Amino acid sequence: MNLQVFEDMRRIDLLKLAASLGGCYLAAAIGSIFTIPNIPAWYASLARPDLAPPDWVFGPVWTALYTLMGISAYLIWREGLVDPRIKAALGAFVLQLAVNVSWSAAFFGLRSPLAGLVVILFLWTLIGINIKKFWEISRTAGALLIPYILWVSFAAILNFEIWRLN
Repeated sequence: MNLQVFEDMRRIDLLKLAASLGGCYLAAAIGSIFTIPNIPAWYASLARPDLAPPDWVFGPVWTALYTLMGISAYLIWREGLVDPRIKAALGAFVLQLAVNVSWSAAFFGLRSPLAGLVVILFLWTLIGINIKKFWEISRTAGALLIPYILWVSFAAILNFEIWRLN
């Protein structure tokens, strides 16, 4: 192989990484459309449990999680799209990402902790499926999603407590 082929491969990998991260950050941006306007008045007015972290924690945590998710998706995508397992794994990833956005729409957009709770339970299940599918292809890709399911587990407890208190 000549040097040009390696440079082309490197460029394609960088584009895949950028697209994977960009897709995750786009999901975050869409979710924030529902979230940000509702924090100062509606969310601030809710009774929250003692385990609720300060509001400033959510931004950095979610930024880190979306970054890990994007890298994870890239690791699967770089394996190619010929194998049906890869297509299924990436399909599961896109589905859980869409449901992730749906949680913001349900909880903040609809101002409904109950709707958020229903969505987050579905999301948790999809993340588990996604981890399994990624793990079978790349253990690193699967492992990168573990902080995500741990945070969503905590978020589900928090969501439940907010629903219960309000």
